[in-house]
Amino acid sequence: MAKYGRAASKSVESAVRRTKKGTLKSGSGRKVRSRKQAIAIGLSEARAKGAKVPPRKGSRKSTRTTSRKTTRKTSRKTASKKR
Repeated sequence: MAKYGRAASKSVESAVRRTKKGTLKSGSGRKVRSRKQAIAIGLSEARAKGAKVPPRKGSRKSTRTTSRKTTRKTSRKTASKKR
């Protein structure tokens, strides 16, 4: 079974084409020059439209690390108050 749908490949193709033309811009408003970044933007646009695209790799990982950081900070604060 295919990972990506046709709509996803169309949006990636469009993003790469816009990069070559010089009209694709990143979230900060700067022109995109990297091919990899253009593909990432195309996949993100496809996800927003509801096309068949697997979830981002870092999305699950980032939620785990943030919860660990907050628990460490709170445990340090409570330990320092007890002293």
